[in-house]
Amino acid sequence: MSNELITANPIDYEDMLKSGMHFGRKRTVFNPKMSKYVFTIRNGICIIDLLKTKTQIDDSIQFLKETMTAGGTVLFVGLTKQSSDGVRALAEAIGQPYVANRWIGGCLTNFKVITSRVRKLEEMERQLATGELDKYTKKERLMFERQIAKLKRNFEGLRKLGKLPDVVFVSSLKESALPINEARIMGVKVVAVANTDANPEHVEFAIPANDRSKKSVDMILDIMKEELKK
Repeated sequence: MSNELITANPIDYEDMLKSGMHFGRKRTVFNPKMSKYVFTIRNGICIIDLLKTKTQIDDSIQFLKETMTAGGTVLFVGLTKQSSDGVRALAEAIGQPYVANRWIGGCLTNFKVITSRVRKLEEMERQLATGELDKYTKKERLMFERQIAKLKRNFEGLRKLGKLPDVVFVSSLKESALPINEARIMGVKVVAVANTDANPEHVEFAIPANDRSKKSVDMILDIMKEELKK
């Protein structure tokens, strides 16, 4: 890794504790492949080793930074209610594409079709802005605007995705089976926040952390935003 890009992660250990980042899932749903990231089991709950979390955050940021510095694209995906707003804010802050709330099947495996939908959205917006719709009835214009709204809900974050991404970041490994499967099919690398019920072998970089706590996820996304903006 390039020495110029190496960053010291300023995330504070006490703040990580306060956010509940160390709380994994119950032992009954524990995935043994996450064993190396578990410090202990307390009252039937897996406790994540936050020193390893800190290291994985550093390594993930370094990898994303190198990808972007080389001109690569990172697609940020936040499908959980805890992460959708934070993922959108992170991606917009650093000028990268994103998917929030719902994954549209084929975003990666049927990329040409997805790209055509984005182009359609932009063309419809142009028609609305230039007054080309003035010749239509009020009802027809309303239907047109509703179609634009629907397309924006699904494809707004993909406007900057001009080609297949080099990396996909997901805010929850367990809740992102569809995008991770498509990424693996297309040979796209994955960085993921992984709770103790997930399989880290499915991704290149796993960040062990509580993905069910908004405070925990927001802390990870915020530090990524600050470091990747540099």
